[in-house]
Amino acid sequence: MNYIKLDKTRCKACYLCVDVCPKKLIIKGSQPNSLGHFPVEFKDPDNKCIGCAMCAMRCPDIAITEVVKN
Repeated sequence: MNYIKLDKTRCKACYLCVDVCPKKLIIKGSQPNSLGHFPVEFKDPDNKCIGCAMCAMRCPDIAITEVVKN
């Protein structure tokens, strides 16, 4: 199972990772962080993440720091 680690305190809700995820597993969040931004959330109930790390490479705030492959 692949998954990503998000630092919601660093995310400023640019949503670039939402656009780049080939499986559309990153969505706009519904809860604001301490900065008032709505950080992204990783939703993968069917284990479809392929671990490509495109989201982490695209994040300008380094809020997605690792893609873990098990």
